[in-house]
Parts: sequence; structure tokens; C-alpha cells
Amino acid sequence: MKNICVVTGTRAEYGLLRGIMTEIERDESLRLQIIATAAHLSHEFGYTVDEIEQDGFTVDRRVEMLLSGDTAGAITKSTGLALIGFSDALEDLRPDLMVLLGDRYEILAAATAALFHKIPLAHVHGGETTEGAFDEAIRHAVTKMSHLHFTTTEVYRRRVIQLGEQPERVFNVGGLGVDAIKRIELLGRDELEESLGHQFGPKNLLVTYHPVTLGERSSAEEFGELLTAIDRQKETRVIFTKPNADTDGRAISDMIDNYVAANRERTISFVSMGQQRFFSALQFVDAMLGNSSSGLLEAPMFRIGTVNIGDRQKGRIGADSVIDCEPTAESISSALETLYSPEFQENLRTVVSPYGEGGAAVKIVQTIAQTDLRGIVKKSFHDLEASRAQ
Repeated sequence: MKNICVVTGTRAEYGLLRGIMTEIERDESLRLQIIATAAHLSHEFGYTVDEIEQDGFTVDRRVEMLLSGDTAGAITKSTGLALIGFSDALEDLRPDLMVLLGDRYEILAAATAALFHKIPLAHVHGGETTEGAFDEAIRHAVTKMSHLHFTTTEVYRRRVIQLGEQPERVFNVGGLGVDAIKRIELLGRDELEESLGHQFGPKNLLVTYHPVTLGERSSAEEFGELLTAIDRQKETRVIFTKPNADTDGRAISDMIDNYVAANRERTISFVSMGQQRFFSALQFVDAMLGNSSSGLLEAPMFRIGTVNIGDRQKGRIGADSVIDCEPTAESISSALETLYSPEFQENLRTVVSPYGEGGAAVKIVQTIAQTDLRGIVKKSFHDLEASRAQ
């Protein structure tokens, strides 16, 4: 049997990886190992490792890494602690393959440790571009350390090959978010309102805003512009989900707390809604507002709008339901006006997600099961210019 180690550090990432983990357990030729780290192990961020275990999975190792600060220094030192922790975990587990998703700093640490331990990597969501955050550089770095690649669109597949990866090791499987939405049992409106302790109104928004780690202005300043725009929507009810453990994330969390305290009649906030409530809420809101990848990857499946603020997701493929705007109150307000226009609302009826029709988890696990991992860690660079010359 192949020991397949899946690493997860955040609630959102786990929601995507869950399908892969389930399929690994179903395959008799594979044995699932799980390493939980980062925000999963922090009470400040909901201690969501409990959700993994409540879903019936066994967490084999826990890599503690987060320092209490959210400065650049704290994030750097947390990454260093993660590198040490992952080295210890890999020495114990000795997986045949590690599965990583995305581009966070804990994923960079996991990939680096696996590289030094000569453990092959399967990377999901490579080839994407998000110019407003240092996640962009981490994502491409993890691609170069990985050996199997699973992208969500053909454009991203070609970009991974452009980075020098062998085409036969790069697979376009579609979006895992599509799988997650089709798999989960969504709550009805009354049941969801009772679970959230929040009543929906005539207009509703779900706000998720993460720090823009490469922005010229501070994340707090940009988030203040968002709150100003929301304040103009007096009859709109708002659900906030708090940011992940990123640089300046705590400043945004504090601003959310203060805003909700002053507007309790129409707002509520959550550190972690859980995937079922999050997706269920997308059925009943008019749009996702903020700069989360969920607004591009998952929201279009519900045929609702996405108001995508700033550069954090710049370069990522979006559906026709996405309205891009600048991180200013005026631009955000203008985007919300477009959102509620009759023309835009009519167009939402025919929106199609660019991330496929589902089945990504099955494709990924089948490929892993069928791949001979012997000698795979030694890679050769796929030179596009040499290929063209031939």
C-alpha cells in the first residue's frame, strides 16, 4: 500500500481536501495519513482540527507553528517552526507521497521539508495567479518542488508546464469546490437562520476579506473602505467571516468585531462557519463581497454575484458573475450598484463556472493510485523552447 499524507492548515483548504481524503480511504491500495497544522490548531481561529475528527478522520500528527503575532516577523518565524515540525512528522510517518493544496506559508514549509526528505509531492491548484499577495510566489515555488500537478483549468495546466514541469505529470481535473458543493447536504433557510442566529433580509451579503500582503496600503486601511461602502447599504444584512492567520489579519478581525458591535441588528460574524453553513448561506445571499478565492471558485455555482475587491485575486479566472473593483468605498459602492441592476441579475441566471462539473477528487486519487512513484523525485526540466525547436 502507498501511504498518502495530506496536509491541511485552514478550514477553507480542508473543505476542498476532504473529498480527496475520502477517496483515499476508499481506495484499497492507499493508506491515508493526515497532518493538521496552523489555524486548525489555534483556538483563536476556531480550533477546526475538531471538525476533521468529527468527520471521522484520524489526525496522525499535529504540527504546532503559529505565534501569537501577525507581523511579518511572526509569520516568518511561524514558517520556521513549521519546517521543524514537518521534518519531525515526516520522519515518523514516512509517507510515499504528500498531497498539498494551494499557497499558504505553512504549505511552503511542508513542501520544503518533503523536498529535503525526498518525499514526492502532489500539488493541487498550481498554475494560478494572484498578484496581490505573496501567495503567488509560494504557489509557483511549491509547483517547482512538486512531482504530480492537479490544476483546475486548462489555462493553469499550460502555465504549470510553462514553469518547466513535464506535461505527462500535469493533469487538469477541475475544481474541488464543485465537488464539495455537490457532496454536501445544504440547509434550508429556516434551519440555517436558526443555526446562525441571524435572519436574512431583503438584501444580503457574505463578506470575506483577507489581508493583501503585497498591497501599497495597509490591509486595515483597505478594509475600512469596505466597511464604509457597507455602511451605505443601510437595508442590507451582512455575514462576516473572519480572515485566516495572515499578516495584519488580527487588525481586520478587530475591525469586524467593532463594526458588528455597532450594527448588531443587521450584522453577524464568524471565525469559522463550517463548510455546510458557508455553502448553505451562499444560497440566500445576493453576493460574496471581499477578496476571497471562494468568490471565484465556489460562488458562481450558486449563480450569485461576486464583488471582488482589489488585487488579491488578480489574474485568477472568474465567471461572468464576478465584478472587479478597486479597494475604495466609491468603487465598491459602484460595484454593488451594478450587482443589484436588473441587467446583471438577469445575466446571473445563465452563469457557468469555469471550474468544471465535478469529479476532481476521484480523478486525483485515481491518478495517484496508478502512478509508479519509484524514481519520481528526480525531475528533468521541460524546456518549451527545445520542444518547439524539435
